[in-house]
Amino acid sequence: MRKLIVFLFILVVLLVAVDRVAVAGVERDLANRIAAAADLSEQPTVTIEGVPFLTQAVSGHYPEVRFDLGTLTYGGVPVRGLRGTAYDVTAPLADVIQNRADIRAGRLTVRGTLTRATIDKFAPDGVRISGNGRRLVASGEVRVGANPVKFNAELRVDVADGGIRLQAERIEGVPDSLAGLVNYTIPFKGGLPFDVRVTGVRNVADGLEFTAEATDVPLRG
Repeated sequence: MRKLIVFLFILVVLLVAVDRVAVAGVERDLANRIAAAADLSEQPTVTIEGVPFLTQAVSGHYPEVRFDLGTLTYGGVPVRGLRGTAYDVTAPLADVIQNRADIRAGRLTVRGTLTRATIDKFAPDGVRISGNGRRLVASGEVRVGANPVKFNAELRVDVADGGIRLQAERIEGVPDSLAGLVNYTIPFKGGLPFDVRVTGVRNVADGLEFTAEATDVPLRG
């Protein structure tokens, strides 16, 4: 009985070791593919969620793969802390071993932050942006007829045209038609990695945090 227990213990240890070695190899392969798909010069950090890994490897299906791309610039827009998750990744073990191209994610999401310095950089001339993590405020000057009028206005933030649009709310003493002129878009010219589209944006302490998503995303090596 004691020998059986020792044998089973050693077997479990070996299986765990094999599991961890295998997951490291597939994570490395996926890191290479994600780096190529996002046109990165360095490999991102990749983590395959869920255990045991060997069960996922044999099935060729990984429910959740997380990755961290760091700080990157897309279309002249710096994005801080860009990280993402690939869901329902189809990666047959034979394709991974032989480095075939037919590996894809059923859905892929990314999340990143635009700092207030970046938000201010894209503002119209003469308009400054400030904020406290709960709201963004634009301050500057608009002309009402021949008269310049100084203003402070809270900004509404929306998703528009593949980018992030900031629009001044009502400005005291200024007609709504003129308040509407205080608006601008932060575009991602050329798109974000994996052809994701911005789906949401919210105020955070550092600036604006956005989320973006795509479906049926190929991860080619």
